[in-house]
Amino acid sequence: MYPEEMTTPMRAELTRIGVEELITSDDVQAKVAQSQGTAVVLINSVCGCAAGGARPGLALAMQSAEVKPDKFLTAFAGVHTDAVAAVRSLVPAPASSPSIIMFKDGKPVTMMHRSDIEIRDAQAVAQVLSAMFKEVCA
Repeated sequence: MYPEEMTTPMRAELTRIGVEELITSDDVQAKVAQSQGTAVVLINSVCGCAAGGARPGLALAMQSAEVKPDKFLTAFAGVHTDAVAAVRSLVPAPASSPSIIMFKDGKPVTMMHRSDIEIRDAQAVAQVLSAMFKEVCA
C-alpha cells in the first residue's frame, strides 16, 4: 500500500474532473460487471507513464472526444487493492498498471496496457482513447 499523502494528488487529478473512484470489489460489481452501457476504467499508478500519459490523456479525451462512454471510473493500484483485483478479474489479459480498459455491458472490449501508454505522450493517449470511445460507444 502506498501512503495516502503520496497518492491523494494523483487520485485528485482524475476525481476533480469527474472520474469516479472504485474503492471496493462491490463498487466494481455494481458499476462495471453488472452495469449496462459503456465505461472506461483507468487503473491508476504512481509511475511516470501514469503521470505523463494515462491521467492527462484521459483528461484530454474527456474534453475533446466527440463520443464518450457513459461512465469514467478509476481504481488505484496499491491503494484500492480489492477494486483493482476485481477489475483485473474481468479482463482476460495480464495485469498492467497503469491500464485503461473499455467495457460495454459489463464485458471488456479493448484495453491500453502499460506498454501502449508508456510510448505515448498525453495527446497521443487521448487520440487513442477518443478512437476507442468512438468505436465502442457509437
